[in-house]
Amino acid sequence: AHAACYVIVTPECTFGRLRNMILPPNCVQLFSRNFSKLHCFRISENLQTESDEDDDVDGSTQGSTKDIQISTDSSKQTLKIFDGNDAVKRNQFRLISVPRIAKNEEVVEAALRAYYINDDQQEYELQTFTQQVLLSDDVINRNDAAEDCNLSSVFRESVPEAWIIRAKPKDEEVIRIYPAWLKVGMAYVSLRVNKDSTVQTVIKEVLPLLGRQTECLQNFKLVEVLMGSKQVQRMVLDNQELILNRLKDIRKTSIRQMNQTRFYIVENSNSIVQVNLFIGGLPPQLSPEEYTNILKEELAIKTNVVSVSHVYQAQGAVVLQISCFSEAERIYMLVKDTVVNDKPLNAVVIPAVMASKIPQNCCPLLVFVNPKSGGLKGRDLLYSFRKLLNPHQVFELTNGGPLPGFHTFSKVPSFRVLVCGGDGTVGWVLGALEEIRHKLVCSEPSVAILPLGTGNDLGRVLRWGAGYSGEDPYSILVSVDEADDVLMDRWTILLDAEEPAEGAENGIAEPEPPKIVQMNNYCGLGIDAELSLDFHHAREEEPGKFNSRFHNKGVYVKVGLQKISHTRNLHKDIKLQVDQHEVELPSIEGLIFINIPSWGSGADLWGSETDNRFEKPRIDDGLLEVVGVTGVVHMGQVQGGFRSGIRIAQGSYFRVTLLKPIPVQVDGEPWIQAPGQIIISAAGPKV
Repeated sequence: AHAACYVIVTPECTFGRLRNMILPPNCVQLFSRNFSKLHCFRISENLQTESDEDDDVDGSTQGSTKDIQISTDSSKQTLKIFDGNDAVKRNQFRLISVPRIAKNEEVVEAALRAYYINDDQQEYELQTFTQQVLLSDDVINRNDAAEDCNLSSVFRESVPEAWIIRAKPKDEEVIRIYPAWLKVGMAYVSLRVNKDSTVQTVIKEVLPLLGRQTECLQNFKLVEVLMGSKQVQRMVLDNQELILNRLKDIRKTSIRQMNQTRFYIVENSNSIVQVNLFIGGLPPQLSPEEYTNILKEELAIKTNVVSVSHVYQAQGAVVLQISCFSEAERIYMLVKDTVVNDKPLNAVVIPAVMASKIPQNCCPLLVFVNPKSGGLKGRDLLYSFRKLLNPHQVFELTNGGPLPGFHTFSKVPSFRVLVCGGDGTVGWVLGALEEIRHKLVCSEPSVAILPLGTGNDLGRVLRWGAGYSGEDPYSILVSVDEADDVLMDRWTILLDAEEPAEGAENGIAEPEPPKIVQMNNYCGLGIDAELSLDFHHAREEEPGKFNSRFHNKGVYVKVGLQKISHTRNLHKDIKLQVDQHEVELPSIEGLIFINIPSWGSGADLWGSETDNRFEKPRIDDGLLEVVGVTGVVHMGQVQGGFRSGIRIAQGSYFRVTLLKPIPVQVDGEPWIQAPGQIIISAAGPKV
């Protein structure tokens, strides 16, 4: 709030309807100084739709004159205007169009208008510059000679003439000093300064105006704050610095920058700097010492100001605690270009959440969004949730995965999770939760789903709908707040190939190590996985086409039509054991293990009719249902709701023996599995 408004604002904010799920800002600590908003709120630069330039740059440089409309009117001339040395150095100018016979004041006025500066034009002048300007600060002042010198000849040249706006030197001026966090009932105080005024004399004169005359000068400092479009830069001024010289320097650099700069009087506080950086992409399963050595080698970290505070060995990630801003910034920038074992590292600035300050009845929502899911709808949701909640509780999964979010919330006594993405994204987050659960104070947070993407079977079963179609994000959060908790089984699948991988030289090769995957929805062998695999390959070849659900489903249908003439031989290529008993398989082409009553975008594969041989399926009964399909036509009939699958078994422990390579898919992720054993059993606690 503005200082003047602050006085009339009620002291307590109630956070409105979403108060139970907002992470209260007073519980978050983040030392951000040199990090921009993009870094602090973990906003990927590549998701920025706006131009990447600062707001005081329009990117109109000499190279892009073809885009600039130069006036064709012969009575007008086009001039390049720079607003200071910084713009000259970066060759960033703005163009103005003025009459050929123009008074100097008119040109100055047009130049100021181009930079949105509404100060009195009498205080400014224009200086022209030659190439030497780039090397020296001595700019020829053409202002005095403007009336009688032959400027007209200069203006007739075809190249736009270049000028710099300069502030005329002053012996004294009035500056505004803002009382930062001091609780006084005024927005700012105005102070006249002259060429002898130092920072110290300004502090001395300002304190009585703020009713702080009894306080010691040493307890205060003057801070210069530049508010650019992407970041706020603060600089503490030296007590002996002459204020007029400082103003002169800023204006010389950029007149526009002067308009974005304020001076604040601030009470000294002895804050300890501590920046937390999450570094991912390291080799997994190393010791803390080995991670420290890699960081020393690759990033040359200074161990006197950098320490490893947390190690996530299974994921190959560490959290660094850094007590120096410039070192934190250096590491952050360097990580982006560092590759270890052919894998790029990634860095995320993470806030410290002070769990002890979170109110008793508050259960903050940890939000994960996959911006690539659902035809880029994820990106819009990211923006909305950052606005509606605290941006520090919203995490983008393309930026380091789910781990930075869980780490940030690791000390929070009670929280819930919202995952925005397809079934694959939900599985990714649940898998990460399983791995890190033992390090969380709230080890079993409940998870809500906002379905983006194509299948969304889990979202359907939990009644979040078939897919997000642009509903109001606020009402989604209200639904999450009101939703009930239900338990769900998760399953672990162990894939143990007995034969070495194909393509090995001389036929001698190590067999593949066993692979373990987690399953939430279903696991398919045969035709179901084969269609999935073909779709997957089509998407990898032309990812740009796969940004609408309608197109995605069309490709599934097309792939399916090509498979109609298949023979039904899957039952000859596999053996199935359920709870230690052999089960004879009927003549089928696909075998599917289902945990939830929705398969292939909402179809009921098990069917609704009662059967004395089996229990009624539930998502928390500790049992999986096993169903067969006879081919693509049968699958189409199930999708259309005309038939259900062939019920084969129900149980809690399964062993499948593959006699030859067979396509397998788990929750929509397909691959070809070599001959060997597949064992499916219940994973740890239900989620």
